[in-house]
Amino acid sequence: MTAAPRGVAILGSTGSIGTTALRVLQRHPERFSVAALTAFSNSALLEEQVRQFHPSFVGIVQNGASTHETWACGAECLVKAVEHPDVSIVLNAVVGAAGLDATLAAVRAGKRVALANKETLVMAGPLVGEACRAGGGEIVPVDSEHSAILQCLAGRRPEDVRRLVLTASGGPFRAWPRERLQTATVADALQHPTWRMGRKITVDSATLANKALEVIEAHFLFGLSYDQIEVVVHPQSVVHSFVEMVDGSVLAQLGVPSMELPVLYALTHPERVHDTGVPPFDPVELSPLTFERVRSADFPALRLGIEAGRRGGAAPAVFNAANEQAVALFLDGRIRFGDIPRGIEAALAALGDADGRTRDALLAADERARRFVREMFAC
Repeated sequence: MTAAPRGVAILGSTGSIGTTALRVLQRHPERFSVAALTAFSNSALLEEQVRQFHPSFVGIVQNGASTHETWACGAECLVKAVEHPDVSIVLNAVVGAAGLDATLAAVRAGKRVALANKETLVMAGPLVGEACRAGGGEIVPVDSEHSAILQCLAGRRPEDVRRLVLTASGGPFRAWPRERLQTATVADALQHPTWRMGRKITVDSATLANKALEVIEAHFLFGLSYDQIEVVVHPQSVVHSFVEMVDGSVLAQLGVPSMELPVLYALTHPERVHDTGVPPFDPVELSPLTFERVRSADFPALRLGIEAGRRGGAAPAVFNAANEQAVALFLDGRIRFGDIPRGIEAALAALGDADGRTRDALLAADERARRFVREMFAC
């Protein structure tokens, strides 16, 4: 007897990960159905997706962005989407701290969260872990680096792992001298050499703040200390991560730089299914593969984020919020590229010791950090 397709909610369906996920789901109608779609404000594209996939629930976060009477409106639509009875898997591709409540609601309801919203674990890793244990839900990562680690660790004991090595493309400024970075424009920062992503995450890749977020996320996902997690620059973005075992053996997961692979694996884990959406891997065509050390002094956001992770409490939430606010100001042309880590560092110095034991305390620290950065730059 064939099982019914599992209902999937896509939070952030009009973004890069959301549209990628819909392509993946479209190839597997026997396994998955689109049960819920939400977007921030792109009502035109959301309407096209609704006509194509016929979800049971539709929501749009920005009030006034749509006149559809049957669509849920406001930030609360994210939680309503994951709690819908037709939904058993939630793909959370919301940008930033806004994805936290939906993740908590989903795992408390015993559902799988395919997590592309890394800020959820950065802000509130211990709270998410508690919610998973209480409700029986699970987190399966969508980020290519964490998906790679998950695949390399399959069937292996935690005590057999010596360290994780996350790869970073280096972003568009990998070869830029330090003095030139200060003059980088928004257009420069958005020219990622290997990935096509949303504006915010593309800037995060350029500053290496995104890699700091991934280190914190890996700490919570895999239960390893920060001393066991490292970063190396890999411009080709073919090796997605390494896992070194205690005997010195090193495992790696390779693949063409396409988010379709980690999205599919997050939906089907631990099972693998046939999929024709990504071209076959050609090691000769994708060679040579090169690796470089991180220029930590030139990209201080990585160090600041890892330090915040080690500090714990509300510090990771402050790091994330300060970065989000600074990136928004940079994209609006109100601060320089080099001001992004400067704002993060100042916010952490002022607010990094805030209480982080509860959801409300974390959200309060998040808001204070955003306000601090706006006031710092008089915006």
